[in-house]
Amino acid sequence: MRYLPFPLLLLVLVAGCQDSSPPSVADSPRWVKTAPLTASSAPTLSLTGVLRARYETPLAFRVSGQIATRHVDAGQRVNQGEVLFTLDPSDLEESLAAARAELAAAEAALDVAEADLSRDRKLLEKGYLSRQAFERAELGVRENRTRREAASARVTQARNALDHASLRAEADGVLIDVSGEPGQVVGVGQAVARLAQEGPREVEVNFPARSRPPQTGELLVGERRITLTRREVAGAADPASRTWRARYRLEAPLEGRSLGDVVQTRFTLADATAQARFQVPVAALDERGEGPRLWQVVEGEAQPLPVTLEQVTREHAWVSGDGLEVGQAVISLGTHLLTDGMAVRPLDAKEAP
Repeated sequence: MRYLPFPLLLLVLVAGCQDSSPPSVADSPRWVKTAPLTASSAPTLSLTGVLRARYETPLAFRVSGQIATRHVDAGQRVNQGEVLFTLDPSDLEESLAAARAELAAAEAALDVAEADLSRDRKLLEKGYLSRQAFERAELGVRENRTRREAASARVTQARNALDHASLRAEADGVLIDVSGEPGQVVGVGQAVARLAQEGPREVEVNFPARSRPPQTGELLVGERRITLTRREVAGAADPASRTWRARYRLEAPLEGRSLGDVVQTRFTLADATAQARFQVPVAALDERGEGPRLWQVVEGEAQPLPVTLEQVTREHAWVSGDGLEVGQAVISLGTHLLTDGMAVRPLDAKEAP
């Protein structure tokens, strides 16, 4: 048997240990699935709203004092004129008594002044009194008459204040909030309850700052659609939420819903303000901390497309943004694994041959 020299054997072993595997798959472009952008047939905006009464009136006392009794609770239905709260009437009764005493004094002073004037008139006729003294007596009568009128007005005010110690419902409706409690000291005009009056109902909706509230919309109640007509819109966007508050009238009665219920609304945006919206599979949407975006294939590389998310469901998302066109292909699967500039190839190119 012949043996190979040791140096040659070493070269053979080294050559055998070299990696003969194919290039790494990681170095090759990644196959990706794409889908075309589909234009949304109707630029609509779906928002939640809150069912409100047309008139929601804060209820407050016209006089200050300490609440003595509370007769109602939140959510209770009340009738016009029904007593809701009463104040401790002690101070108000004393004020009325003082006003009446002041009126009695003013009336007595007026009687004395009128009697003096009658006597002075007789003295003037006989020449025992000067004209100047008589005119002074006339002025005294007019002054006491004015004081009596002022005292009478204060009696009326004190009587009205005592009547205002009972807070009554201004109309039929439902108390949506009650904050006053017995023993609480309240000031004039401090609201202790809020009354939603019977009558028309409305929907309050907050619109994103970029969308002005349209004139009409619809309320979605199961399969039913109720037309909404805008009644008012806030004069400025809310500085905290950056939304426009709008109130819409219901053009048909709504049964089975309570005030404060959250309802679903839908509005068709005006062409002048609505940006084109596109439908994509929800898996195409990438939201990894940099805002919503899509991905497209540009010269074999993945490139991001910033978008604005308008609406999302279980299967689809509706987006808008600059540079989007109908039929434009975007990566529709695995977008959470992509990076800017990653080498990719659409599956369409693989299936074409």
